[in-house]
Amino acid sequence: MISQRIIIVLLACLLFPAFGWSQASDLLPAKKRNESVTLALRLLQPRDFAVNPIDAISPFAPPTFDQPDPDEMKAQQEGAAAAAAAGIVNRPVGDRAVLEQLADRIVPSGIFHMGGKAILLFGQKKLTIGDRLTITFEGSNFDLVITAIGSTTFTLRYNSEEITRSLKPGKKL
Repeated sequence: MISQRIIIVLLACLLFPAFGWSQASDLLPAKKRNESVTLALRLLQPRDFAVNPIDAISPFAPPTFDQPDPDEMKAQQEGAAAAAAAGIVNRPVGDRAVLEQLADRIVPSGIFHMGGKAILLFGQKKLTIGDRLTITFEGSNFDLVITAIGSTTFTLRYNSEEITRSLKPGKKL
């Protein structure tokens, strides 16, 4: 009985080799693998371009990218002129525009440091970092927060916008 089972198993293995011994490989033949490796190495090599001008303009950061569009500027100027002719007051739109317009009008009389603490002077009024400065402009009150005081500069915040100004009003940073 055992011998019959052994004979049946041996015949099955010989007749149906896929059951146990022969299994197809997942690897490509060596020639095909070498072609793939050669192509990969060739693609990894840095290319040397024949023309490499120093003044080449990058399409991702052209030099005039941050400049306003001339047509847009012209339309804004025409709109402002029409509004001025009609007597309409052009109010700033957005926190940044409001802060820029207010910061230009804020001129402290000085900055001094006492006991390691910077103090911003407005006549007799003394303000430090974290103090609020309420400005009335065109009938509206605006609360500005002093967020930093340097030796010649100060930083103001209105809502989520911040701007740093020099102690001297005409000086740009």
